[in-house]
Amino acid sequence: MTSKAAGINETECAAVEPSIPNGYKRTEVGVIPGDWEIKQIGSLKPFITSGSRGWAAFYSDRGSPFIRITNLSRNSIDLDLEDLRFVNVASDDGEVARTKLQDDDVLISITADIGIVGYVSPRVPKPAYINQHIALVRFDPEKTSPKFVSYFLASERPQKLFRELTDSGAKAGMNLTTVQQIHLALPPTKTEQELIAKALGDADALIESLEQLIAKKRQIKQGAMQELLTGKKRLPGFERTPGYKQTEAGVVPEDWDVARLGDLFEITSSKRVFQSEWKTEGIPFYRAREIAVLGESGFVDNDLFIGRQMYDAFRRAHGVPKVGDLLVTGVGTLGKVYVVPDDLEFYFKDGNIIWFKITGTISPAYLRQLYLTPAVVKQINDGSAGTTVGTYTISGAKKTVISLPTKAEQESIAATLSDMEANIAALEEKLTKARMIKQGMMQELLTGRTRLI
Repeated sequence: MTSKAAGINETECAAVEPSIPNGYKRTEVGVIPGDWEIKQIGSLKPFITSGSRGWAAFYSDRGSPFIRITNLSRNSIDLDLEDLRFVNVASDDGEVARTKLQDDDVLISITADIGIVGYVSPRVPKPAYINQHIALVRFDPEKTSPKFVSYFLASERPQKLFRELTDSGAKAGMNLTTVQQIHLALPPTKTEQELIAKALGDADALIESLEQLIAKKRQIKQGAMQELLTGKKRLPGFERTPGYKQTEAGVVPEDWDVARLGDLFEITSSKRVFQSEWKTEGIPFYRAREIAVLGESGFVDNDLFIGRQMYDAFRRAHGVPKVGDLLVTGVGTLGKVYVVPDDLEFYFKDGNIIWFKITGTISPAYLRQLYLTPAVVKQINDGSAGTTVGTYTISGAKKTVISLPTKAEQESIAATLSDMEANIAALEEKLTKARMIKQGMMQELLTGRTRLI
């Protein structure tokens, strides 16, 4: 027999289709174990509804949580309770009671960004309600694990189907009939479903604990910046008992100086010479958008280069950034700072990036930390307010005022804050790995490739 769609015969089909392992079968949602079942949500006889319209009249500063699509996330089935809106309603109202959430409810966004899945756990304050953009599916918990269903719907294959539905351009989105027709791949027993849900829940708990720890560490670092960069707290070896003085840079210890950056070192930018020299390989050539990232986390991939001959000629004529120089974004995301760490050869586009040719009077790492403080950010924003596109200029950079302890104290402050950043970076790397592991677990457990019993 010949395939009418592709024009290939059965022998050719067998050659191109991946083989199915023994004990598995191909289904509407992919290859799954032979003892798993494919069922439509509606066949499980759940209670299905969606939120009502007209909730705006009941919005309040306090009351019952009102769950919107913004409280759902594609990164986790747990509801995001950081940005809650509240409603004050009579709980015995029929329309209100219909949309009141219970533990183990499964939520699915059905308009706009279709297919975001949420699971209502005991941590969600009750009573709580949903708006008209969310469908509520309430399974019989004696027969089906709602948490397993939530994880399954958030997994790769169902999400691909949701994306296809979104990409179809249907303005109406999904209706409740469509929700009933969604296919689920279910292990044969509720026990296996719960084991899978628990394993993935443990992975989510680890991810959440890391996220909370990182947030706490960031707050601690922010507090340390506020204390150390203003002299409110002095590090060991630099303790003093002087008074404080009011300066252009704010209140600082009496033994600290205050200076404008333009009085400390040369501040310039590149020259407009490389526009016709862009190549596919050679010397890396960075623009403001790359430096904006560099100021946060180090070098990024770059696809823009200049030729060796042009670079060497320019270096002889004008010089290039040296170790310890600062590059600061002057357009786009203003004030992102990158400290040149080594002798890596690269250059940058003129005007978009300000070049601080650092001298021995100041620690580059200390100055970088100052650029993260509200006091310097305010100077950047105030200086760019009168420009047509919001630009931090060379002139503005020269006028920027900073507090200036001794070079030794600058370096000690910068080292302390850098150690905190390194600790946060290590935790973020651990978080990235935890998220990757969870994704791998979902791929294995929710397709039955790996069985827990």
